[in-house]
Amino acid sequence: MKVMKWSVIAMAVAAGTSQLAFASAQSESKGFVEDASLDLLLRNAYFLRDHGDGVQDQSRWGQGFIATFESGFTQGTIGVGVDAYGLLGIKLDTGKSSADGGISFFDTDSNGDPYQDVSEAGAAIKFRASNTVLKYGNQLPSMPVLAHDTTRLLPQTFTGTLLTSNEIEGLEVNVGRFTSQNDNNRAGWDSGNQLKSIDVIGGSYSFTDNLSASLYFSDVEDVYNKKYANVNYVMPFTDDQSLAFDFNIYKTDFDNGAVAATDWGGDGVSDENTIWSLAATYSVGSHAFILAHQRVSGDTGYAYDYGDGGNGIYLANSFLSDFNSKDERSWQASYELDFSGYGVPGLFWKTAYLRGSNIDLGNGDRGTEREIFNQVQYVIQNGPAKDLSFKLRNSILRTSNGYWNDMNEIRAFVEYPLSIL
Repeated sequence: MKVMKWSVIAMAVAAGTSQLAFASAQSESKGFVEDASLDLLLRNAYFLRDHGDGVQDQSRWGQGFIATFESGFTQGTIGVGVDAYGLLGIKLDTGKSSADGGISFFDTDSNGDPYQDVSEAGAAIKFRASNTVLKYGNQLPSMPVLAHDTTRLLPQTFTGTLLTSNEIEGLEVNVGRFTSQNDNNRAGWDSGNQLKSIDVIGGSYSFTDNLSASLYFSDVEDVYNKKYANVNYVMPFTDDQSLAFDFNIYKTDFDNGAVAATDWGGDGVSDENTIWSLAATYSVGSHAFILAHQRVSGDTGYAYDYGDGGNGIYLANSFLSDFNSKDERSWQASYELDFSGYGVPGLFWKTAYLRGSNIDLGNGDRGTEREIFNQVQYVIQNGPAKDLSFKLRNSILRTSNGYWNDMNEIRAFVEYPLSIL
């Protein structure tokens, strides 16, 4: 609970040294219908995991439809609105293996066969006073300690209450409680049977245009509680040249060690974990060069997606492997190129090499792992197909971390957003 006090103190100091937000969003409301939007995202996604050592390969190919409706707020001191979504995933192919292999596109039936489709609909009611919004219902939260997975065919969703306040310029405060999680490959609320409840409090503050920080605390009932902190600083040299530093840290305390003992080599009694990463990015023109170090300590490795979402790992070295095993130390060297500086706007390439070592395998041995990552993305800039995007990602993973098998993975996404309203 100390971090909650630190969060409140930090936010109070920020409030004392900042001006109130320059305008009330609610006072500028045009109405429930007038500010409404309806969007449809068409997502075609393909995963292939090519394993070695005699392990059968897994592949999934599907077509997703993600519809989102956001109403405006009614006028007045307290505005009322509604957000809703509809999700549909259609199976196109599942290869020769019925095993999911962690791809999480389609759940399997009692015979072990993948379902032909998966669908879900949800809605939330929202209230706004000034620049503070209270929302209850089905949501897609994105916070460092509670973040829905966006990397599959369909997103994860959660049910609960979230208060988001932006009353002070540069400061965002979030307080929430969620009691149900729906995985992205299943229909039915709390389909993963992993979440009783999660409480979240925290926020972020921009001290200047170049310096920002975040503090968060969460408690997943009967699983673990987490503390998270981030500092991000950008040091500009010229208009097109800068050096940026990004520091992230999680401190996790497990309830009775249940998760750690099952999946991460803990002893089942009061396990705890600390993981941090520091990344330095030198940007010049269209180029970016990144060096990062990540380190794990404690009784077990870093665990997430036990009721706090599949994206709850805001760390530098999270790629195909998260390099989050017990005692692991990992390094990253990567390069990014924005081709807009060479006359091809919308084309972007990233390549990275990561290596982890000192992994405690639990038998006195130490494991290692390494990953070569490449991703190319292109977004059409104009014409009838404007905003149509293509993304191709490849990871080559070689590991003795005691969790993954060696694999070569390909992920391909084709997405087309449509603004209907």
